[in-house]
Amino acid sequence: MSETRVPVVPSRWTFPATVGSVRRARWAVAGALPTDCAQQLADDLVLLASELVTNAVRHGALHDEEQLVELFLWPADGHYWLAVSDAGDGQPAIMGPGPNTGCSGRGLVLVDAVSAAWAVVPRRPCGKSVVAGMPLNEA
Repeated sequence: MSETRVPVVPSRWTFPATVGSVRRARWAVAGALPTDCAQQLADDLVLLASELVTNAVRHGALHDEEQLVELFLWPADGHYWLAVSDAGDGQPAIMGPGPNTGCSGRGLVLVDAVSAAWAVVPRRPCGKSVVAGMPLNEA
């Protein structure tokens, strides 16, 4: 056996681009975390998954029944990283709620407040991933 350290393989899920997938994404992330994961870290990762999958379903996915949203979760470099990918070409950006948004429009505000870092990464041949990281040592 080699002395080389093999990296952790990310957990990966695909969901239909429907509202019901948000709940399934939360359950998937919660179930993939180790039992000794700090509760606050687990709660924050589940919140990030919920907000990012919601955004992908509402704004990023092309509106057809065959469209999928991908969710990835992996530990690396002292963080848990979560990525949500969709085929849409829009660029997510933090916006304040407008007069007609009611309770919506705050997803990326939450992602920005909760995560240590986040970014939008283009995917080839189309689409993008929104990636967010949480330090493993957060309590």
